[in-house]
Amino acid sequence: MVANLSSHKPGWDDRWNEFSVWADKGQALKVELLHLVDEDTDAFNRIMAAFGMPKKTDEDKAARTAAIQDATLYATQVPLRTMKASFKTFEICRAMVETGNPNSVTDAGVGALAARAAVIGAGMNVKINASSLTDRSVAEKLIAEANELVAKANAEEAEITAMVEEKIK
Repeated sequence: MVANLSSHKPGWDDRWNEFSVWADKGQALKVELLHLVDEDTDAFNRIMAAFGMPKKTDEDKAARTAAIQDATLYATQVPLRTMKASFKTFEICRAMVETGNPNSVTDAGVGALAARAAVIGAGMNVKINASSLTDRSVAEKLIAEANELVAKANAEEAEITAMVEEKIK
């Protein structure tokens, strides 16, 4: 939004391409994130299907357990990918605070707040799903990566918010 508003700001006609590039990046991330919403639904459906598998024989039980673990791993990886995609939006928000239309700088700040919330929310899903993985080394690696992304998101959001506050003084 800020890129679009900036590209049409009177007197900034020579910067149209610059802001179009940022707007295109934002649209690409939106498409990626919408795809991940569908993939998250698929991950949940895979878990439910695995829990619905037969468990009459030892072979059934082993196959069911393996399917549950495979589905749970996938259901942990999808929100981690969502975290990574959400994190990419900070670059756009920062650029729009630094170079975008000053009248819409707060919209870039809100974007940073939303990006942080998305990273943290997806991180919670990584952690809850990883808690059901029997391979604890894989689970701990996924959780550590999620925790690192949350810490980075907190730092990015704080910096961008401070930049916004400075601009609106």
